[in-house]
Amino acid sequence: MNVDVDINVDIDVDIDVDVDIDVDYDVDIYIFVDTDVDIDVDVDIDVDIDMDYDVDIYIFVDTDVDIDVDVDIDTHSCVNNFGVMAEAHYVGVDVGTSSVRAGLVKRGGHMLAIHTVPITVGNPAANFYEQDSEEIWAAVCQAVKVVTSGLSDKSVVRGIGFDATCSLVVLDHDLRPVTISPYTGKDNFNIIMWMDHRAKDQAFYINSQQHKVLKYVGGKVSLEMQSPKLLWLKVHMEDTWKRAAHFLDLPDYLTLKASGSLSRSLCSVVCKWTYQCDGSTQGWDHSFFKSIGLEDLAQDNWKKIGQKVVAPGTSCGVLTAAAAEQMGLVRTTQVATSIIDAHAGGLGLVATQATTSDDFVGRLALICGTSTCHMCVSQDPIFCQGVWGPYLSAMVPGCWLNEAGQSASGSLVDHIIKTHPAANKCTTGKNVYQWLEELLAVMAKEEKLSDPTLLTRDFHLYPDFHGNRSPIADPTMKGMISGLTLDASDRNLALLYLAAIQALAYGTRQIIEQLTSSGHNITSLLMCGGLSKSPIFAQTHADALGMKVLIPQAQAPVLLGASILAAAASGDYPDVTSAALAMADTAPSCLPHQELTRYHDRKYQVFKKMQADQEAYCQLMLNE
Repeated sequence: MNVDVDINVDIDVDIDVDVDIDVDYDVDIYIFVDTDVDIDVDVDIDVDIDMDYDVDIYIFVDTDVDIDVDVDIDTHSCVNNFGVMAEAHYVGVDVGTSSVRAGLVKRGGHMLAIHTVPITVGNPAANFYEQDSEEIWAAVCQAVKVVTSGLSDKSVVRGIGFDATCSLVVLDHDLRPVTISPYTGKDNFNIIMWMDHRAKDQAFYINSQQHKVLKYVGGKVSLEMQSPKLLWLKVHMEDTWKRAAHFLDLPDYLTLKASGSLSRSLCSVVCKWTYQCDGSTQGWDHSFFKSIGLEDLAQDNWKKIGQKVVAPGTSCGVLTAAAAEQMGLVRTTQVATSIIDAHAGGLGLVATQATTSDDFVGRLALICGTSTCHMCVSQDPIFCQGVWGPYLSAMVPGCWLNEAGQSASGSLVDHIIKTHPAANKCTTGKNVYQWLEELLAVMAKEEKLSDPTLLTRDFHLYPDFHGNRSPIADPTMKGMISGLTLDASDRNLALLYLAAIQALAYGTRQIIEQLTSSGHNITSLLMCGGLSKSPIFAQTHADALGMKVLIPQAQAPVLLGASILAAAASGDYPDVTSAALAMADTAPSCLPHQELTRYHDRKYQVFKKMQADQEAYCQLMLNE
C-alpha cells in the first residue's frame, strides 16, 4: 500500500491511514511525503490486521528544510518494524564502450547526480576490440562511490542496477580473467567487445547451418553476438578454451561481482546467446550448439554459459561484503538482475509520457551511442527478416521485443570529423557539432536556401562504414560517398556531417519499413544518447521519417533504465513495469517539416540506389 503526498506550499498536513487487512502474506505499508517547504506532518495510523505474518510500516520523508513528524500509531495486531526514514534512492550503473557512468536517482525518477570514469579500449588489430574486466569493475566502484558521496546515510540506497554493452567476458574456475587476445596474450584483456568483428567466418558458418533458432535473430546470427565469438575462441585460442570455466555477458559479470551470483539475465542470453524463451519453453537448444561445434558447452548442465536465468529487475541478492566496501554502500543494498545497455535505454524511453504498458506499443526507441539500437515492443511475437527477435520479456515484462540497429552511428560521425583535414579549424570554444551546425546555417543563408537540409542536393553518403546490422544483416557492407571534389575546407566537412546524419535517418527509415511490413505499426520515435542532443539530428529524423520525435528531458535515460531495475529489485515497486511508469520522464516533441518531405523522399531513393549499386559492384567483382 502506498500513500503519496507532494506539497509545494507551506502547510500543515494530517495523514490518517486506516488499514484493515485479512491476508496470509507479509505487508509493507509505505507513506511517502515529498516537500521542499517548511511543513509539519502528523501521521495517525490505525492498523487492524488479521494475519499470520509480519507487518513493516515505513514513513519516507524527502525535504530540503526542517520537518516535524509526529506519529501516533494504534495497532490491533503485531507490527514488528516501524521507522521514519529518508526517501528511497537507487543507483544505476551504465558501462558503455569507452566509459562507466553511475547515476543516483531518487524515488520518482529524478536524477540527482552522475559521475563518469573512462575505461580503456584495446584495438591491437583491425576488427579486434578488447577490454579488461577488472579495470571496468574498478571504474564501476569508483563511479558509485563518487556519485553517492553526498549521502550521509548510505542505507537510503535501496537498490543498484547494472547495464553494459553485450561484450563477452571469460573467467577461469577461480573467477579470474582468461585472455582472449592473440596479439598480447595478456589475461587482463579478457573481454571481446561487442563491436569486435573477428568472428566473421564463424558467423557465416553458423548461418550456413540454417538452424531453427536463427528465426529469432532475423534469420542470421550477427558476428557481434556471442556464439560466433565462442566458436572463434575454440578454433583459434585452444589454451583459452581449456582454461575457461565461465563465459558471461558483461552485464552478468557486473552482477556476479556485486552479488556473487552466477545467474544470467534473460535479456542477455535471449538477445545475444540464442537462449530460447517463447512463453511455452525456456532453455538452451542442445541441437543448435551441436550443429555448430559447441556441444561441449552443454556439460555440467550448461554451467559455463548459465544454469540459472532470471528476468531483468529480479533481485539476485544483496551486495557482497567486498562489493559494499569497494562502493561505499551498505550490505543490505539489493542487486538487480542486469540488462544490456541499449535495452536499459529502451526501458527508460518507452515509458515516457505513458500511463499503462499498452502505451509502449507503436513506439520506436533509438539509443544513439557509438552504434544505434532500434527497439520496439509488441503484445504478440512478430518475426522480421534482418531484425533481431522477437524476444519475450527481454526489456518489458510480458512484451515481445524486436531489435534492429546501425553498427556505426556516433562512431561514424566522429570518424568523419576526426579524419577530415578541417577538423582542427573549430577554435571558437564551442563543441564541434555546434560549430558545424552553425556553419551549415550560414551556408544555407548565403545560398538563399530555406533550410540547411537542402545543401546536400548533390552530396550523398551511404553510412555502413562498419557493416549493416539491419535490415540487410551483412557485415561486409561498406560506406560510400557521392559528390566529392578537391574541396577540403570546413564547409566540405559541414556537408559531410550533414550527409552522414541524413544517411543515418534514411537507414532508420528502411528499418521502419521492414518492421511495418512484418506487422508493427510505428507511430513515433523516442531518442536518447549523444547524437540525440544535436538539433539537426533530431529534426532530420522527424523530417525524413514524417513522424513525431520525442526526446526525454532526463539527463540519461540509459542510467534511468538501470535505476528502474534497482527500484524493482528493492521491492519498492511490485514489478519493472510499475517502476518504469512511475519513474519515466516527460519529453518535448520535434514535429516534421512537411515542406521537406519530397526532398527527403528523393534522397531516400538515392540511398537505396547506392545500397543496390554496392551489392551489384560486389557481384561484378566476384565474376571471373
